[in-house]
Amino acid sequence: MVGVSRNKSAKKIGVLALQGAFASHQKVFHKLSVDAVEVRTPTDLEKVDALVMPGGESTTMSQLLESSQLFDPIKNRLKDGLPVFGTCAGMILLAKNILDGRDDQLSFDAIEIDVQRNAYGRQIDSFEAEIDIDSLDQPFHAVFIRAPRIVSLGSQVQALAYCGDDVVLAQQDNILVASFHPELANDVRLHELFLKGV
Repeated sequence: MVGVSRNKSAKKIGVLALQGAFASHQKVFHKLSVDAVEVRTPTDLEKVDALVMPGGESTTMSQLLESSQLFDPIKNRLKDGLPVFGTCAGMILLAKNILDGRDDQLSFDAIEIDVQRNAYGRQIDSFEAEIDIDSLDQPFHAVFIRAPRIVSLGSQVQALAYCGDDVVLAQQDNILVASFHPELANDVRLHELFLKGV
């Protein structure tokens, strides 16, 4: 296990729990002794100081955000500066533009990136790679599953890590996004990095 911290955080982290890999994110925060709760309703959202939007299926998550009446409350909290960490499908939902999204697919337009869904191929094309991340002293083992690709970044977006020529970790103000699944690595450092901004 790399980088485990035992400091108790006073902040409450929400993990969007409509669909996808939310339980794995919760386990990472629990290893860090951080209170991480499932967010399924607007009332749940009101109780958290930050939010993780996990991987999953972005079009399904978009529909569930509407049916659960969470889309507008999250959008409003984002405008108010809520720190959010979006991974894989979560990154797609936070993007300014989804280049190959369905006509009815919503995004929060929270970070100035254009993304392409499933850009690296289907499930069978999933892969893992060691990537160097700004501010981390050792490489991070990144797991890419039907991963989206960041096609372009706005001038306010900071690229924090690359895989080959592709930006796979980026930040703009209160928004951190990853193309990969950091919750599947046996490494808590990216979640710690997110917590520093909360």
